[in-house]
Amino acid sequence: MLKKLLLTKFFLIFLSVQMFAFNFGNSQNQLPSFVEISKEFQPAVVNINTTKTLKKNFSNPFHNFRTPFSENDPFEDFFNKFFGNIPERKFKQQSLGSGFIISKDGYILTNNHVIENSDEINVSLSNKHTFTAKIIGTDPKTDIALIKIDPKGEDLKIVNLGDSDKLEIGEWVLAIGNPFGYSNTMTAGIVSAKGRVIGEGPYDSFIQTDAAINPGNSGGPLLNTKGEVVGINTAIIAGAQGIGFAIPINMAKDIINQLKSKGKVERGWLGVYIQKVTDDMAEYFNMKSPYGAMVSNVIEKSPADKAGIKRGDIIIEYDGKNIEDPNTLPTLVGNTPIGKEVKIAVMRKEHKEYFTVKIEKQKDEVASTGISPTAKFDKLGLYVSNITEEIKHRYDLKASQGVIVLDIQEGSIAEKSGIARGDIIKSIEYQVINNIDEYRQISNNLNKNKMLIDIQRGQGRIFFVLKIK
Repeated sequence: MLKKLLLTKFFLIFLSVQMFAFNFGNSQNQLPSFVEISKEFQPAVVNINTTKTLKKNFSNPFHNFRTPFSENDPFEDFFNKFFGNIPERKFKQQSLGSGFIISKDGYILTNNHVIENSDEINVSLSNKHTFTAKIIGTDPKTDIALIKIDPKGEDLKIVNLGDSDKLEIGEWVLAIGNPFGYSNTMTAGIVSAKGRVIGEGPYDSFIQTDAAINPGNSGGPLLNTKGEVVGINTAIIAGAQGIGFAIPINMAKDIINQLKSKGKVERGWLGVYIQKVTDDMAEYFNMKSPYGAMVSNVIEKSPADKAGIKRGDIIIEYDGKNIEDPNTLPTLVGNTPIGKEVKIAVMRKEHKEYFTVKIEKQKDEVASTGISPTAKFDKLGLYVSNITEEIKHRYDLKASQGVIVLDIQEGSIAEKSGIARGDIIKSIEYQVINNIDEYRQISNNLNKNKMLIDIQRGQGRIFFVLKIK
């Protein structure tokens, strides 16, 4: 009897192992094959080679050998006498990127940073045929660009645009592009996350993937297993492995037609500054959980102001769509047609109220919204802007020189140093700051552990030392 029981148990265990092996084998056999997708859609992916002209002054080679023992530098005088009138030198810089064909007549979608400031754009197909492309339109805020080639009778292969909203985390995706000049390289991975904010701009909502993306992949397509483009490969994190980012294709769909017709994108403007809703705020307003976008300020005479939206309101719905976090609102507002009337639901003192707002055209970098300040923080933890006429009026400023601090990231270097909202950065390391481009260039190129910043606060001036490392 005991022998029979042991044999029965052994048989059941053996059967279970076999069933597990069978099921595991089946799951392995169900892994997708990318062969057909490669054959079908690689011909629609192009290599983009750009050439741009850069200018450079002939610099003083003795500059680093100055001595503190004399106010008059003899080397400087020598250099200026013999070399001071030498004109700027021009030299060519080449760069590589990727793109994909979206129409038979030669329209190609890519990243703005791939073709920005280019003098010449050459597009190579998978069959090695090369064409000269022209820029149709660009949108730096989303890093999307539309270029075009004349097919000259060539039967171009095009891609199908999918629906990035339907992407699921864990879904297989493919990246095709031109990494490091290796043309038509395909890599596979999964969707790691959606809606990532990485500080690239006000409309950050990236798809994160572990499909290998490298320099040169920029502008290439991210495809699902149906062969549909769900994203535009755009960014990587230096030194990281398995972390790449793609612009959702649905964002590009809203932009393509405007780029075709106008060469640029006109966005809607609401006129509010927003911030994240914290747990404490949610408790204060009797909300079950923290969601929505808290209105931290309303621009005078803006659409929001005209409709009656106030500071302290929490925007929870926009044009029938729920606002889960502040990063959702900027894209929705920006994509709203100019002149459209939308319904906005807010939480105000524990009560839900509705407002009808007529969306106006976005005027400048600051007067958009909702630009979520959290999407624009730099490495110091600052969200800064040029001093526009609107800001001069709002802060009662006299001059436009410098950049103004609109928000500060919690726990950042800047916050710990004592910099505050409304401060105007006048110089960094004694280098004068006139606008946001100079601010970014100087702050990003400093290789120091400490940074001296000159700030105007009200009518006074204050120096701050920021410890970067």
